Amino acid sequence: MENVFLSSSFDRSIQILLVLSSNCSMGTEIHSSYGSLIPRITISPSPTRISTTFNFSSSGYSRRRLVYGCSCSNHQVVTEELSISTYNRRIRYCCRTGGIDEAMSILAELDSLGSHPDPLSYVSLIETLNGLGRTLEADALFQEVVRFGLHGSYPLRLYNALLSGYLRKGQLELALRVLDHMEIKNVEKNQETFEILLSYYVSAGRLEESWRVVNEMKKRKVPLNSFVYGKIIRMYRDNGMWKKALGIVEEIKEIGLPMDVEVYNSIVDTFGKYGELDEALQVLRKMQSSSDPKPNISTWNSIIRWHCHHGAVDTALELFTMMQEQGIYPDPRIFVKLITLLGEKGNWNMISRSFASIECKEHRDTRAIYAALVDIIGQFGSFHDAEKLVGKLKSEGVAPSANMFCTLANAYAQQGLCKQTVKVLKLMENEGIEPNLIMLNVLINAFGTSGKHMEALSIYHHIKESGFTPDVVTYSTLMKAFTRARKYEKVPEIFREMEASGCTADRKARQLLQNALMVLDKRH
Repeated sequence: MENVFLSSSFDRSIQILLVLSSNCSMGTEIHSSYGSLIPRITISPSPTRISTTFNFSSSGYSRRRLVYGCSCSNHQVVTEELSISTYNRRIRYCCRTGGIDEAMSILAELDSLGSHPDPLSYVSLIETLNGLGRTLEADALFQEVVRFGLHGSYPLRLYNALLSGYLRKGQLELALRVLDHMEIKNVEKNQETFEILLSYYVSAGRLEESWRVVNEMKKRKVPLNSFVYGKIIRMYRDNGMWKKALGIVEEIKEIGLPMDVEVYNSIVDTFGKYGELDEALQVLRKMQSSSDPKPNISTWNSIIRWHCHHGAVDTALELFTMMQEQGIYPDPRIFVKLITLLGEKGNWNMISRSFASIECKEHRDTRAIYAALVDIIGQFGSFHDAEKLVGKLKSEGVAPSANMFCTLANAYAQQGLCKQTVKVLKLMENEGIEPNLIMLNVLINAFGTSGKHMEALSIYHHIKESGFTPDVVTYSTLMKAFTRARKYEKVPEIFREMEASGCTADRKARQLLQNALMVLDKRH
């Protein structure tokens, strides 16, 4: 038998095991963790190999596997070295290609060997998990990074990934904890950090925090780019100062900042919200005809949504067709809005034609989602079985995501189909995707639309108890639920809670409050 170089203290033991292997069916793996060797013996169907594995968890060592193959006449020694970098490459590859579960299995295997991924692999894992709404797992990995001091050169990417994930779910308190940790570790915010915060605060109706972010950017001399100016326009818009919002455009021109699609989208959204539909269309035409940035999916979604909102369904359908002709396909949420309005008017033929045009052009997975939405809104027979519907989507190759579940739930909620909406929520949880604030707001809407205001209120309390931070949509939807139930006295109370939370009321919330106060005045 060939001599193999091993630690002298274990030479004899290894030799004994090798001798045993020639007489019985046995496989042996010996693992090293922090310098100690632990033998693990397994029985195999043939007496031809013993594998001895050494793993050194300290940095700089790689996983080394010595395989001893024996036959009756001779013995061979094969040395195979699997580096930690191989594990890291596999983890990052799985994250890039959508195999997050496989990446987590590789992580567990690496952990069992007493090692950890490198900082970049942790970043990939955390970013991917947050993108899928699996923030609890992402947070656990982040705590692991902190515990082992594995930040490396990527601490800011880790923090930004966590911030984005938490705020996407509406978990403001957890996001603030990340910001506190950044301050303790002297990690400076960058442009992306500020944009993540500003995007959340503006969409949540938190005016004071939004301006605080903008002022901090100015103080630290972080450039106010078109994204930031677009959010400032939205802040003015949401607070009834739409003319001042448009005045920002002049400021942008004065400083020589190029007008990009983000700014244009904010202008379209501002005009649309205040019913200035002709002006919104003029902006759209300018984008199409000039050398300025062309309309993207957000531009079309905005202009179609506001035409639907103001009852201009025919124009919305024209825009819907125009968008597809330009090679841009509709967001499923806009499709929900359109077919709901057409369904209310009994225009089922228009729904069929609209879907047929999508079916001819759209990618296979998105076609399946549209078909499901037609089944739900069109009530063609299969909409009652949410589980069957999700199963059908998965069989069509549609990967379950938070956005998919929220879209389907919203389609049920708009019709007040509470049981089906709750079923979609459970299916979402069964897929390992944590419910986000959007889904819980949809659930409030489902109960409110069906007249179950107390159930809607219970979801609101659940949101607060679960660590989510209610946004302006949460409060407005809850106020609408009590308005539908003619419980007008509760509306001012909800409005006060909203103001106390730091959310700034939008036009819809103020209108609901005004209507409730008028009814209460008449009663008295």
